Amino acid sequence: MKEVVDPLSEARRYVDNAKQTLAQNGQLNLDSRRYEDAKYVKAAGNYLWLAVLMALDAVFQVKDNRKSVRVDVKDYKKAVSHRDKKLSGWVDDAYNILHLSMNNDGVQSKGTIDDGFRLANDIIDRCAVLLPRRQVG
Repeated sequence: MKEVVDPLSEARRYVDNAKQTLAQNGQLNLDSRRYEDAKYVKAAGNYLWLAVLMALDAVFQVKDNRKSVRVDVKDYKKAVSHRDKKLSGWVDDAYNILHLSMNNDGVQSKGTIDDGFRLANDIIDRCAVLLPRRQVG
């Protein structure tokens, strides 16, 4: 039997995995404020982007409401923009920083990566506020 996992707790676990990946393997050059190996930046960006998608799915059920087999980032942006403009801006930024810059391009700037972590945490926290509370009993 598969254990039911709270999606926001799981999203936070992914953020922790990203943090661990960079802490253990990232090799930050303090002089240049850049990570030495893009491989670990890409892995951290992937963890962070997946964390954001988990949090968004918990609130907006984008995967449940899709018409096609594969969910597109446009589906998330559309769902979010109808409910929360502030969160919508954060999702746009997270897509650009976490998915495109970190995960795809391997941008190694510590400032960019720090912004990515802040955005992922802000989005998860916002989703926690928006998540409808389940009634017990």
